[in-house]
Amino acid sequence: MRQTIYFIIGIVRLIKFMDKIMLNKKLENLRGEVYKNELLESNVAENPFVQFSAWMNEALDAEINHPNAMTLATVSDKGVPSARTVLLKELDDTGFVFFTNYESEKAKELENNHNASILFFWKEFERQVRITGIVERITREESEEYFISRPLESKLGAWASKQSSEIPNREYLEKKYDDLKEKYSGTEIPTPSFWGGYRLLPNIFEFWQGRESRLHDRIKYEKKENEWRIIRLAP
Repeated sequence: MRQTIYFIIGIVRLIKFMDKIMLNKKLENLRGEVYKNELLESNVAENPFVQFSAWMNEALDAEINHPNAMTLATVSDKGVPSARTVLLKELDDTGFVFFTNYESEKAKELENNHNASILFFWKEFERQVRITGIVERITREESEEYFISRPLESKLGAWASKQSSEIPNREYLEKKYDDLKEKYSGTEIPTPSFWGGYRLLPNIFEFWQGRESRLHDRIKYEKKENEWRIIRLAP
């Protein structure tokens, strides 16, 4: 009996081991189709905001899914990095605006350390943009103006979710949402005091364009005394 159990355990371990080998083999053989584009010092804009807007407009025109989705990376007070996907909601000539709960984990990390990085990846174009800078809160008026424009469901969701906090179950969240929906039925939903926007003020842009033979294009913009220096990086 004991030998049979050991035999079964051995078979299970072997299957898991083989599955791991197959998975690693698939990852190793995974190759993306390189978009036929190039990124040269001679064809990029002098201002990185102009270059970013050009790429974002191409992504929007192509109607790819969530072109404004960006990975936001922050650092805890213990130096531990964390990343999550948020949505770019506003862009001007000073920075990139996103909204969140000011009591969330990312907000607490941003309040403690204003340095942050955002990353856009548009696989359909084999393009990536990495942007690093300082994050600051936008004004209360700006947050309220945006909140008013949100759909009803998003407004209720902002109130219902105490972001990053532990909750007992899904039903708890849904009941809170339903209670708020009833509470604010027929009335204007106010902007929560714990909710608002941040603006990332860039000091570094890096544009990445996929090319054949892994000889990708990488163009970096670095801000020095209010001027942007353009640098080519090895892939």
